[in-house]
Amino acid sequence: MTNAYSELYLDDAMNNLGDMIEFAVCDLGFDPDEFFGWFISSGIAPKFEKGNPRYITGMSGFELAEAVLAETNVSYEKREPSYVEFKGREYWAGWILAYYQWETGKRFEDIIKDGLKLSTVFSMYILHEADESKFVEAANEMIARNKKNRKSKLSEIRKARGFTQQQLSEASGVTLRMIQLYEQKQNDISKAQVTVVINLAKALGCEVEDLIE
Repeated sequence: MTNAYSELYLDDAMNNLGDMIEFAVCDLGFDPDEFFGWFISSGIAPKFEKGNPRYITGMSGFELAEAVLAETNVSYEKREPSYVEFKGREYWAGWILAYYQWETGKRFEDIIKDGLKLSTVFSMYILHEADESKFVEAANEMIARNKKNRKSKLSEIRKARGFTQQQLSEASGVTLRMIQLYEQKQNDISKAQVTVVINLAKALGCEVEDLIE
């Protein structure tokens, strides 16, 4: 996998994201998951992911946090960062998430959707003295379990529309067994024949993209 930006900038990116989280949570008192959601919705996260120099090296973590709050119009009491000598779990969580995103190439938004919330990373602080690869391994295993246990989009939309599997089969022309396999994720719906997915989408009154995992 090709990383989004050079490894030469990785240390800066990790330190800045760590400082951003530490400042936002410890100094400003924001909920970690809520603040990280603002980081994503601000539009800064995608730029950070792609290695935009302005965000990964051109700002301090403190300035990065202020930029997020400015872009999302969140009011807060301005203050200087505490600059504590000991870097705790808040700093580490941002630091290791920056590494994980760089290593995997995943978007921060998708990382969160897959269940690796900032508060979850806090709970993995036991790994803070281990090599970064140990966190990547543990995070990937956690995400894999989450995906396995999560209901398929087809199942969620079908139930929201009030269809049984049999009714959807009759309405779409797709066999009952095929629908069951897609919902159980034994078959990957993204690799299904185009006509199959189109027929399911038409029967459910949704877009094809809504059914793809």
